[in-house]
Amino acid sequence: MKQDVVPVQIRGILPAHNSCALFVGNEEKVFVISVEPQMGRVIADFLSAAPKERPLTHDLINRVFQGFGISVERVIITDLKNSTYFARLILQEKNEMHAERKIVELDARPSDCLALAVAQKRPIFVSAALFAQVEDMTQYLEKINETSGESSDE
Repeated sequence: MKQDVVPVQIRGILPAHNSCALFVGNEEKVFVISVEPQMGRVIADFLSAAPKERPLTHDLINRVFQGFGISVERVIITDLKNSTYFARLILQEKNEMHAERKIVELDARPSDCLALAVAQKRPIFVSAALFAQVEDMTQYLEKINETSGESSDE
């Protein structure tokens, strides 16, 4: 893999009234992506492997992927423009008839990418240029963890 990406993971989730803060990063730096509250809950449920009464949209997508032999290869958070993050979902399809694999790269919302990556336990990356650009929010995550008395690290 090219060295122009940095491996990250979801380090914490902070629900709020009108949004949810996803703390994404590594030991070097953590930054925040604001998502809709329901997407924060979906990602939290995948992280905790919480049982669901019925499959939700991301569960359905994963089942469709499985049915067609498609898996999430990785996700990359690529850019930030006008306070909006952008991401790429990289999928891999293995064909039973041939020993070939097909890679497809799609533009997708970071929240959807993160949900699918967490659900399939696949790697999450951020472009090195974006990682250098974002503000480090590690101290805020640490303060939240201290206040709550528990770690939000996964």
